[in-house]
Amino acid sequence: MGSQKFVIAGGVQIGGGAPIRVQSMLNTPADDTEACVRQAKALADAGCELIRTTVPDMGAVKTVAALKEAISVPVVADIHFDYKMAIEAAYAGADKIRLNPGNIGDDSRVKKVADVCRERGLPIRIGVNSGSVEKDILKKYGAPTPEALVESALYHVRLLQRHDFDDIVLSLKSSDVPTTVQAYRLMKATCDYPLHVGVTEAGTRRMGLIKSAAGIGALLLDGIGDTIRVSLTAPPVEEVYAGHDLLKAIGVRKGGVNLVSCPTCGRTKIDLIGLASRVEEALRNCEKDITVAVMGCAVNGPGEASHADIGIAGGNGTGLLFKKGEILYKVPEDELFDALMREIALL
Repeated sequence: MGSQKFVIAGGVQIGGGAPIRVQSMLNTPADDTEACVRQAKALADAGCELIRTTVPDMGAVKTVAALKEAISVPVVADIHFDYKMAIEAAYAGADKIRLNPGNIGDDSRVKKVADVCRERGLPIRIGVNSGSVEKDILKKYGAPTPEALVESALYHVRLLQRHDFDDIVLSLKSSDVPTTVQAYRLMKATCDYPLHVGVTEAGTRRMGLIKSAAGIGALLLDGIGDTIRVSLTAPPVEEVYAGHDLLKAIGVRKGGVNLVSCPTCGRTKIDLIGLASRVEEALRNCEKDITVAVMGCAVNGPGEASHADIGIAGGNGTGLLFKKGEILYKVPEDELFDALMREIALL
């Protein structure tokens, strides 16, 4: 799965058969160093493997340096238009630069950034999206089509290659899921640079998760993608959890709890929705590679979830615990959660 080519960002390999990396971006003010460090630590604790921060000015450059001192996760500097900020961020310790070479000025500026990144061993992600496609390319295709996104990305690639720089990651994002998927498929057929996959401006937690699951999931199942970001209008830590959950759902990442629960029906006699949510939250950071079932009734629970390492099923005022389909014992409904947690601790 993924690209044969690879880059190294802060000791973390992207592409070349490495695990798919989950990343997110800080949304605290870039020059509020204390807030950025606090949020970055929370992202790292949640399992974020690359942390991006915007660098619009020198205040934000200081934040890059502070992040490098505070966390061990690679830091990506997000640059728009000002090539000097790319250079300053590189010297401040950034592990990777995100920019579009065509947006930072003439060829001499592109060369300066390429030279500094080469000297410091920093990869560059070319981040094309539907709103950044060049006017002449838009005119050619009439809209930010998948073909337009690919042509724009290749234009930026050539700008870097002209200066003997090839340590490149590509992204081609649209807020439209089919456009995003087709653009990445076209790019994968064109070249083999590592691909950062995501759906841009995906929306709130509800729709953003759906669009990202459809777009990112389709590509990863095709073997396309080396690092992902689930873009949500939500706290960034939610992006990290969603990214890991998505990788587990499609079977490319193992470890951690796989929670299965039934959709409920008229046989359900307990508050299964509330119970399942409580179990999910309690096990969010559990690293045991187990399947936990939260089922609505004792009629189908142990049978439908017989594959679960441990599970609970509701009844009429009582419930039962089961392991691999075998009933262990019954407990009152209000003790189901605690009993489940005790059994998981013993696994």
